[in-house]
Amino acid sequence: MRLGLIAVPVAFFAVFFAYPVAAIVGRGLNVEGAWRFGRIGEVLAQSDVRHVLWFTTWQAVVSTALTLLVALPGAYVFARLRFPGKQLLRAVVTVPFVLPTVVVGTAFLALLGRGGLLDEVWGVRLDTTVWAILLAHVFFNYAVVVRTVGGLWAQLDPRQEEAARMLGASPLKAWRQVTLPALAPAVAAAALMVFLFTFTSFGVVQILGGPTFSTLEVEIYRQTSEIFDLSTAAVLTLIQFVAVGAILALHAWTVRRRESALRLVDASVTARRPRGAGQWMLLGGVLVTVAVLLVMPLAVLVQRSLDAPGFGYYRALTSDDGGVFLVPPIEAIGNSLSYAVAATVIAVVIGALAAVALTRRDAGRFVRGFDALLMLPLGVSAVTVGFGFLIALDEPPLDLRSSWILVPLAQALVGVPFVVRTMLPVLRAVDVRLREAAAVLGASPWRVWREVDLPMVRRALLIAAGFAFAVSLGEFGATVFIARPDQPTLPVAVARLLGRPGELNYGQAMALSTILMVVCAVALLVLERLRTDRSGEF
Repeated sequence: MRLGLIAVPVAFFAVFFAYPVAAIVGRGLNVEGAWRFGRIGEVLAQSDVRHVLWFTTWQAVVSTALTLLVALPGAYVFARLRFPGKQLLRAVVTVPFVLPTVVVGTAFLALLGRGGLLDEVWGVRLDTTVWAILLAHVFFNYAVVVRTVGGLWAQLDPRQEEAARMLGASPLKAWRQVTLPALAPAVAAAALMVFLFTFTSFGVVQILGGPTFSTLEVEIYRQTSEIFDLSTAAVLTLIQFVAVGAILALHAWTVRRRESALRLVDASVTARRPRGAGQWMLLGGVLVTVAVLLVMPLAVLVQRSLDAPGFGYYRALTSDDGGVFLVPPIEAIGNSLSYAVAATVIAVVIGALAAVALTRRDAGRFVRGFDALLMLPLGVSAVTVGFGFLIALDEPPLDLRSSWILVPLAQALVGVPFVVRTMLPVLRAVDVRLREAAAVLGASPWRVWREVDLPMVRRALLIAAGFAFAVSLGEFGATVFIARPDQPTLPVAVARLLGRPGELNYGQAMALSTILMVVCAVALLVLERLRTDRSGEF
């Protein structure tokens, strides 16, 4: 039974992830039947490659540190304070994380770039600078820290810190010696996730970095699509694969540490109304941070999309000038929605089968190892996967280059990890004795799943589907290679419009980004509705 459940996810990842990645690496390092592993040393010896590696690493470290510094006060506010509008503010904070990186880059371009708010008011431009990249990364990952750290913080018994205060410890000392050690695993896990996302950053750096700054992911794209140097791209892919593997191994170790025994309480009873000037000032500071860092870039994006009189940029999306697309840009909306629905169905089926297999009591070492491998698509170069699709899936019986299903397959690879991570905790919480009792009464394995597991995980399944839909809608790195010119997706359409000069192209990019932002925000609000069934739940 266990092998039957895991067979489909294993086959899916083998064919649509491992095979394309291996194909492009093999194409780059295998020349005329001979492996050129010496090419690895040659590429690493290049000064520009070393510069890319150095920039990729240090900007990820700085982005992670800045995100923790800015977001930890927010984690405390959401965990410990009760105030009007908290549910709405939580949704606002989470919106940036589900936005496509192309939209984030475009929003900061509208705020910091040519003709942006800072340029108009103070004559300052920060696009093509590292500051724009760092700010965009903090914007994108703020919710990761708030959710990961705040979720645990809300369940820590506040009486432990209060006891330290009664024994004479100052508020800072009590927090440092009592609360911080309990939060350390969650902080480490959040830091590692932020580092992973920023280390593999593509859309944000591609739009805001200009020709000056390039991460590994951006350089792989440049070597693949512009220079067509597959050997260099293959080496960079291997380097990123090794680095991401090490990060995920460290992340798995951190998660195990997080599972150590703690005195946890119901999150609904730990939040209180702000008391004292300090807590009110902290709440005010978090509200200002959210308004300036998270809301302002999106507001400027919407405002820029409305600059043309009579919704001119939106109306221009319905016309085909023949310069950028083979079809009117507005068709990208329908394309993205249909692709995302198909990708969601694939991700839910594959992810649910994997999650069920991982919860079986007889799960062996192979299955537990597969659990870690499921996270690799989040960190391995999406550019490599997309280009690998074109190289590997070009011969019968897998000649899919002209098939519409190619885009949903690539998008589903990113959605599956979210489905698994959402469903696993709920499935593991189901009392195994319920399944055993149903089996003793003669129920088949399918009926046990339908009548015991499914009613308990239905909401988690819907939440997983929502996450898969949101991330599929915004996938860019792989889709930019495989989306057909007459069927562009929204992120691809935005990137193409930004890549062309002219005020009309720029305005249409802002309009499409606004539409994409609204669709993702609606999906998130639906998730929040499903996720929270009482006001105190985080």
